[in-house]
Amino acid sequence: MTLQQLEYIVAVDRFRHFAKAAEYCHVTQPTLSAMIQKLEEELDARIFDRSRQPIYPTPAGMGIIEQAKQVLTQAEHIKSIVKEEKHSLAGTFRLGILPTIAPYLLPRFFPSLLKEHPEMDIRVAEMKTTDIKQALQDSEIDAGIVASLAGMEEFSETTLFYETFYAYVSAESRLSANEVIRTSDLNDEELWLLDEGHCFRDQLMRFCQLKSAQASQQAYRLGSMETFMRMVESGKGTTFIPELAVCQLEEKQKLLVRPFAIPCPTRKIVWLTRKDYIRHTLQEAVTQKIRASVPRSMLTLKPTQTLI
Repeated sequence: MTLQQLEYIVAVDRFRHFAKAAEYCHVTQPTLSAMIQKLEEELDARIFDRSRQPIYPTPAGMGIIEQAKQVLTQAEHIKSIVKEEKHSLAGTFRLGILPTIAPYLLPRFFPSLLKEHPEMDIRVAEMKTTDIKQALQDSEIDAGIVASLAGMEEFSETTLFYETFYAYVSAESRLSANEVIRTSDLNDEELWLLDEGHCFRDQLMRFCQLKSAQASQQAYRLGSMETFMRMVESGKGTTFIPELAVCQLEEKQKLLVRPFAIPCPTRKIVWLTRKDYIRHTLQEAVTQKIRASVPRSMLTLKPTQTLI
């Protein structure tokens, strides 16, 4: 039994497909299949039911795969101990980040970070909060950049910055005459909202007390904040955008931005890891780079802001 074989069965369980698992592991499918078959012969147990499509673990296989995940996590932890002892930034680092953060934050720090530290191999995936938490639990990623929420006590949080929400209002909306937006102004407004499950949407729904109006309001739930912004610019409705998105707007677009009345709704952006995460040197290098990349005004919570 080898770590490589354990990696292969975990990959097959993840993709439920031998070819996709082989591609992920950078080996040929016959090689992966042969190594898994050899492990099954050694254990005298079938790990996967190959008669099913997609491939599915057998009852015994489920237990084997769960144990394999733990072994691989511990093996990776041993490597991390050595790298941390050497204060090394080398090696693969897997980062999950919210889709409502990624397009506005990553360009600020990611290219220059890799230029300064070419030895780093950071792999980024956009994921929802629930998926980031699950991926951390399963050791599929090393850290996540998320908005802090209740129910994250099992993880370690490092504050990165505080980000205010703004309304993005079409020129044809009745709200375009307002200098600030109050939550009561939104009850009859045509809103562009993200799909359910996005914490960005959920936080603003609670803050704006839109639950009672959800059935009557005209809510168009697509998937992309950028799509909503284009709809607003074309003269249709209102959406919400984070502070870093405002920083990227052209002057003509900034005319559509309206702040909320004080206290302004704000989210705390945090760096999330498992509590047993050990590569603190790498974490410090990345988090310092992130903080340096955002406006200094976003590093502290102001009296005019309220966390939601």
